[in-house]
Amino acid sequence: MVKYEVTVYTTDCAFAGTTNNVYIKLVGSEREGKRNRLNSVKGSRALIKGDVAHFTVSCRKSLGTLFLIELDKQHFPFFQNSWYPSKVEVRSPEGDTYCFPVHRWITDLEVHLFREGKAVKAFEETHTLAKYAREQELIGRKRDYCWQELKEGLPHCIKEKNPLCLPPEVRFSYTKDIEFGWTALIGKVELHLTGLDKRNKPWNDIDSFERVFRCKTTEISEYVEEQWQEDEFFAYQYLNGVNPIMIRRCKVLPENFPVTDHMVFLNGQGSLTEEIKRGNIFLCDYKRLDGVKPNTINGKKQYLMAPLVLLHKREDKLMPIAIQLKQTPAKDNPIFLPTDSAYDWLMAKIFVRSADFQEHQLNVHLLRTHLLAEVFAVSLLRNVPMVHPLYKLLVPHTRYTFHINILARLLLISEKGAFREFAASGGEAMFTIMKRSLSSMTYKSLCIPDDIEERGVRDIPNYYYKDDGLKLWDIIFKFVKGVLSYYYETDDVVLKDSELQDWIRDIFEHGFLSQEQTGIPQKFSTVAELIKFVTMVIFTCSCQHSAVNNGQYDYGAWMPNTPTSLQRPPPTTKGTKDHIMMQTLPDISTTVKAMSIMSLLSKESSDFVRLGKYPEQYFTEGFPCKLIKRFQRELRHLSYKIKVKSNDHLSVPYTYLDPANFENSVAI
Repeated sequence: MVKYEVTVYTTDCAFAGTTNNVYIKLVGSEREGKRNRLNSVKGSRALIKGDVAHFTVSCRKSLGTLFLIELDKQHFPFFQNSWYPSKVEVRSPEGDTYCFPVHRWITDLEVHLFREGKAVKAFEETHTLAKYAREQELIGRKRDYCWQELKEGLPHCIKEKNPLCLPPEVRFSYTKDIEFGWTALIGKVELHLTGLDKRNKPWNDIDSFERVFRCKTTEISEYVEEQWQEDEFFAYQYLNGVNPIMIRRCKVLPENFPVTDHMVFLNGQGSLTEEIKRGNIFLCDYKRLDGVKPNTINGKKQYLMAPLVLLHKREDKLMPIAIQLKQTPAKDNPIFLPTDSAYDWLMAKIFVRSADFQEHQLNVHLLRTHLLAEVFAVSLLRNVPMVHPLYKLLVPHTRYTFHINILARLLLISEKGAFREFAASGGEAMFTIMKRSLSSMTYKSLCIPDDIEERGVRDIPNYYYKDDGLKLWDIIFKFVKGVLSYYYETDDVVLKDSELQDWIRDIFEHGFLSQEQTGIPQKFSTVAELIKFVTMVIFTCSCQHSAVNNGQYDYGAWMPNTPTSLQRPPPTTKGTKDHIMMQTLPDISTTVKAMSIMSLLSKESSDFVRLGKYPEQYFTEGFPCKLIKRFQRELRHLSYKIKVKSNDHLSVPYTYLDPANFENSVAI
């Protein structure tokens, strides 16, 4: 008889432990062991949450090289509980230690197969049982994670209507679930107690709104309150606000934006043509919003414009110099200028900021981070088994994404969702905008180095999203290159990996609807192509989502800076004496509902897992583990540099791309 020392690690989370009988079977290259019950002197207390339990399994002969274990759980009559093991380690009689990552809830009486931690690609499998386990895993995954069309023209999503129907390992943790639900409930109760959510009347004045705003502020939201009317701050938000990818260098003035030199340069002291040649003129064009049907809120038609904004770089500052609120030039569509009356210019900026809210929420935030992250995750889980190196690399970046997206579909963008209650683009307009956005999306726009070049904004000063984002991309790229080059030494290995090719094919077909003009790869031919795409996936799910999500309350809490909807049409002439700003801004109930949602979606949970942290061990080999440690060191170093910059040099701290402040995944 030979003895195997088995060490079982139970995850440290609520309800992870079990008192049921657990059985294990060891499988090696030479033979299989018998199914053994895990007996311990602790008895039923051996597998409690966060604990490490030790067992001895006897076999008649050595099993050879271990590559698989089978686990099952048998409950007592009338008493069943789930179990969430994180990993199993086995020390063989020969002195070798094998690690089997599990990270799965075992809730039934079925036998579950788990592979040893060394990453293996499909064509490298040699043992019949290993091939069988691989096939069975993907069959089960394709049953659990099915595609569904949300709306024609939009990325497909997971086919579940309730997060409770998801496999338990991809749902919110018990802690996260309670915290998120409690925060949402508190927000509703606060609105109900104040009665503000029922007041469908305009604010009397800024002071009346200010009293509500003061109940919940941040350092940045207070700064926004002070600066929201300033031109410099208006322009600053295009660089470091929640929509930092809208601005692009203007190479030719659009024909439908007839700005002239005398409009923007006093006394002929400048030339638009010359400033465009010097690369000093920038454009923000909201043409995707043109012609969409605006929402009706509280029985009242709302207004949504598709403005054009021209900005001028002067030394180290960016300033707005012209605004046209509709796409088609006309007498009743004047071009507003900083030299107009303060009221006219402010109203023009308010309409722009409202348009920016719609563009940001539906395209930049929802579509380009949440929906794409879900596409990457569904395709990964359907096509790539747990033993595959790509799964090990990417699965931490899928955490909670399905759960939060299903909640968004249920509670935010459904027919009776909250977005319809406070946004001008609520209703059918939001799907029109997202369809237009997907049809014009490009692969380059998802890769920040390419995007910065394509938009022509590399030389804009004080563009911290660009500066920090490029550094993060380089750190992630270096890490991904190290890991994938270890497993894919040549381009031929990439071409031979059928599971890898299935992953990218599913993304192209279900995420980008087979639209070749997007430039999204349909297959991987080289290691370089694979490295770049995986870098983009990780950057999108972590860094980009933080950049466009985490500042929502900071910049949106002071409602006049980010009106979610507008109740009056835009001005058609200049110099009006009828000042109706407060009647134009969202009414009281619309404002407080929007504030409540933005507060909820900006709140960090207690089980936050920052970029680079891997509490669940998937890689067990020495080299990728060494790369993870280097990755973490580089992220800590960048975090330190960003903190020093923000604390010592910036009047408005930019921390949304500090890797200590955001998660591995789209989790909120």
